[in-house]
Amino acid sequence: MIYQVYVRSFLDSTGDGIGDLAGVRAGLPYLKKLGVDGIWLSPFYPSPQHDHGYDVADYRDVDPLFGDLAEFDLLMAAARRLGIRVLLDIVPNHCSSEHPWFREALASAPGSPARARFHFADGRGPGGAEPPNNWHAMFGGPAWTRVTEADGRPGQWYLHMFTPEQPDWNWRNPRTPEEFDRTLRFWLDRGVDGFRIDVAAGLYKHPALPDSDDPEADARTRDSVNPLAWNQPEVHDVWRRWRATCEEYTARDGRERLLVGEVSVPTAREHARYVRPDELHQAFFFDLLGAPGTPTPSARSSPRPCRTSPAPVPPSPGSSTTTTRCAPSPATANPPPGAAASVPPAPAPPRC
Repeated sequence: MIYQVYVRSFLDSTGDGIGDLAGVRAGLPYLKKLGVDGIWLSPFYPSPQHDHGYDVADYRDVDPLFGDLAEFDLLMAAARRLGIRVLLDIVPNHCSSEHPWFREALASAPGSPARARFHFADGRGPGGAEPPNNWHAMFGGPAWTRVTEADGRPGQWYLHMFTPEQPDWNWRNPRTPEEFDRTLRFWLDRGVDGFRIDVAAGLYKHPALPDSDDPEADARTRDSVNPLAWNQPEVHDVWRRWRATCEEYTARDGRERLLVGEVSVPTAREHARYVRPDELHQAFFFDLLGAPGTPTPSARSSPRPCRTSPAPVPPSPGSSTTTTRCAPSPATANPPPGAAASVPPAPAPPRC
């Protein structure tokens, strides 16, 4: 069983009203008594907290609100003694507008290498006064914000699929995956057991950044609906790369490192691609949230549940032939009562 720990509210060790890593460490014996096998730590990185820490200003440090790296190391040691695995929340789709690379981009000229790490573009219309395309952000309003250039004049626009304080990384720039490789290794070297990946169907955008036929779909549904901004095929290369990194560490000591993706995509078949044998180990299956309230909701949660089985979703290049595929509708497959519909299926029922 994995227990999500929102550090800010879990346990305050200093009396300042804000939870911290020392409080998490103090609460580990309690979690052990609950039968918890692992904890997922919500972001504790330096952040101006415009989105509860999901606007990360430094991916390889601890916000002073919550402690420091020395305290994190103590937490890891205590968790290891108790046999509790530790997963970190990592946010690869976007960063904070306070991130040093974004601040450098704002201070640099259009077309500079610093701006190429993000999605900067000239505006449309007279004087570039209109956004580069018609996309809307998940939280409403245009997905573009215009910057003021060094000479004081209105300049380019930058893309943010969430808030203006969360500029989206440009994953087509090779510096971005290289930087996240360093971040993964930084935390794996400190002993973490894996990562929960925020917005795992994001990262890549359509290379032309064209207009959307339904630009307000994301804001209307509060979901990653825009097919030009989410679920691009290249994102699977990232998860294969990250899986290879995790397997490298596992080969050293035999301890598995887990990758869990927050994946929201239109169909179960597309969802299944994220949990192929050489990509993510697990992925959130949000269809369960809309399951009808029945005596056996898991058996009826999705008209097209997924399971691990040979064929027919094609495996990633070089992977094994056993992969995750979409199953027939329960109406035609006639699953037994209580049959689970999840991606991927757990080897045993979770403890509650």
